[in-house]
Amino acid sequence: MENNEIKDKKTILIVDDEKPIVDILVYNLEKEGYLTLSANDGIEAIDIALNKKPDLILLDIMLPKADGLTVCKKVKAAMNIPILMLTAKDEEIDKILGLELGADDYITKPFSVRELIARIKANLRKVDINSASKDERQSKGDTSEKIKIGKLVLDLDKFETRINDKLINLTLREFEVLKFLALQNGQIVTRETLLEKVWGYEYYGDIRTVDVTIKRIRSKIEDDTANPKILMTKRGVGYYIQAQE
Repeated sequence: MENNEIKDKKTILIVDDEKPIVDILVYNLEKEGYLTLSANDGIEAIDIALNKKPDLILLDIMLPKADGLTVCKKVKAAMNIPILMLTAKDEEIDKILGLELGADDYITKPFSVRELIARIKANLRKVDINSASKDERQSKGDTSEKIKIGKLVLDLDKFETRINDKLINLTLREFEVLKFLALQNGQIVTRETLLEKVWGYEYYGDIRTVDVTIKRIRSKIEDDTANPKILMTKRGVGYYIQAQE
């Protein structure tokens, strides 16, 4: 029984060169029922991630030997697991770079443990929902559910995006944003709704995460980002997918 309980527990890799922060996170995460691993530099983090395959990584940006952005890039190239970036700096460039390299979320130090736990649960829940949805489709013999809107095709089983049959390389978060908008049948979706429904946590006041992700998606799916034809903006309201003929 105990072995099964341990098996069902999610493992979180904490990567930070400040031991007091690691200790606080280990204490609080284990109190919440998670298993934990820790690394104090970028090289160690990559090694642990690739060998131990945790369910989620809390990743500081400022690290010795290899910074968090490098770690994020290398881990995401090898496996698709949620990465939540921790940064002591509030500059937009860190967040933009982290999202460009495939990070799923970020939180700026100092942060409340309660908010961090909420974001961890949301990111892990999203993975579980996607996995359950895939299993359900496979049990019904449907292994390739797709959404088609004009030249845009989203394969929900393979997490693939195609424009005019050309494969587009989106991160899991970018794919989820596009999928959610595509399922709304052209209805405008606010940034706050996207944060709640796609990121999975309540609106904490920073909607720049959504804007950065939308910008990244457009750079990949639009021929002209200044004049988008697929992923549209309703100024002051939100975003929507343009209905295609």
